[in-house]
Amino acid sequence: MPYFRVTITDPDLPADAQRALADGLTRLAVSVLRKSSARTIVHLDLVPPGRYFIGGEPLTGARDAHVEAGITAGTNSATEKADFIAAAGELLSNVLGPLPRSGVALHELHPESYGYNGVTQFDFYRRAQAQDAPVTAPVPLSAPTAR
Repeated sequence: MPYFRVTITDPDLPADAQRALADGLTRLAVSVLRKSSARTIVHLDLVPPGRYFIGGEPLTGARDAHVEAGITAGTNSATEKADFIAAAGELLSNVLGPLPRSGVALHELHPESYGYNGVTQFDFYRRAQAQDAPVTAPVPLSAPTAR
């Protein structure tokens, strides 16, 4: 269940650009990180440039963006994460134009400490495995590697 928070220094970002970012990050979550689109959340936080600082100075005369994503630890390889970071950076530039210091951070959260609708990722995966397994098969109690 990836959760993307995208901070953009443009409180008036057009709706089509907002949609392009949400759609693009969701597509990358599916195609690069192998996540479910139905479980992917994109939250856009549009802020005035004066509330965004680079090198201790407020940003002026430019737009910038930063993506932070919560993903389940152990579900992606180093290559997948690097590919996602590169593709997300390219998406930001393509949609928003040249950016002075855009960034992408993937935060890996342990499946026992992360979830939604009151269910941890660990329990979600365990329940999914139980539904797919024969009735007599034991369900592993270790942290899952499924999405």
